[in-house]
Amino acid sequence: MSIRWRDAMSRALYGPNGFFVAGTGPADHFRTSVHASPAFATALLRLIYDVDAGLGHPSRLDVVDVGAGRGELLRTLLLTVGDAAGLAVGVSGEPTRSGRSGLIPTRAGSPETLTPTASARSLRDEPSSGAARPSLAERVRFTAVEYASRPENLPEEITWTSEIPAEINGVLLATEWLDNVPLDVAVHTADGWRYVLVDPESGAEEIGERVSPADLDWLSKWWPTGPSESGFRAEIGRSRDEAWANAVRQIGRGLAVAVDYGHLRGDRPVDGTLTGYRDGRQVPPVPDGSSDVTAHVAMDSVASAGSEVARCAYSLVLQREALRALGADGGRPPLSLAGTDPAGYVRALAVASAVAELTDPAGLGGHWWLRQPVGIPHEPAVAR
Repeated sequence: MSIRWRDAMSRALYGPNGFFVAGTGPADHFRTSVHASPAFATALLRLIYDVDAGLGHPSRLDVVDVGAGRGELLRTLLLTVGDAAGLAVGVSGEPTRSGRSGLIPTRAGSPETLTPTASARSLRDEPSSGAARPSLAERVRFTAVEYASRPENLPEEITWTSEIPAEINGVLLATEWLDNVPLDVAVHTADGWRYVLVDPESGAEEIGERVSPADLDWLSKWWPTGPSESGFRAEIGRSRDEAWANAVRQIGRGLAVAVDYGHLRGDRPVDGTLTGYRDGRQVPPVPDGSSDVTAHVAMDSVASAGSEVARCAYSLVLQREALRALGADGGRPPLSLAGTDPAGYVRALAVASAVAELTDPAGLGGHWWLRQPVGIPHEPAVAR
């Protein structure tokens, strides 16, 4: 029996045997920025340090990863936080002996040659007075939010839960989470917008009833189309707006960061973006639980919903811009390093290559970074 796409996606992705609940996890099926390189986590750690400073170095700093997969990002952050000290981390997770890795070229304005502005928000967790302050590694609390069962080998320092905790004081991360929040699909017909129904077993579609007033309002505002454009498909992002608004609502003070592929109102895809992934390949979106089912995110709609909750402006930039602002520009290390530190040069070259993938505008670099501050000032690396 055919049902609405939102219901089909919910069962296929998060049901008892759903794609994200059963099996070894999404990392076996598709590659995200988290899986591409530790450089991504290093850049996020720099952002976490900025937020920590903006919060006045609280006794507890929360880092919550929503849609955590099997905890890959938090594992890397846990390993990195004690080593970072404001410097780049090599691909092995150990600080490069040269103090630079291709992630952060030495130049004016980089964290290794701090400008007066950067000095005020130094990544080194040093107290301004004589009293020693506990390091970030001692104060940070990692929480993974995922419907799957807790992985057996997950470090005990990482809390595992199925719901976003309340009163977050710190950073909420959502890396490619919103694209998997179930949503309805609609098609524009001669008599207006109607839901698209799908057979969960075969993926065959048919046209259903007219969309609800709430969904029609969303489409009119965020996915407009001319009255004569029959056959025009749209993915109704209202459920994602609600999910993001709820996530932002759980933050007492701090920053919510969503990283995802998406589009803006002036450039909506004519036929939608619904697709599937399995075993590293793109496949038809059949919601039977055997593959990922995903659709690009209406980033401006989501951003507006979160901003209304936070009562604060958001920042929306492409990943390549966000990572470069955090020091990751993929610059090659100087050739002279090969003569003084051959091993360090090789590590730096590897990281530079990985960062190039993260900032490639035709790939991961084309993802959007949505940053929503809650009760903290707009620092340059937090909101531009």
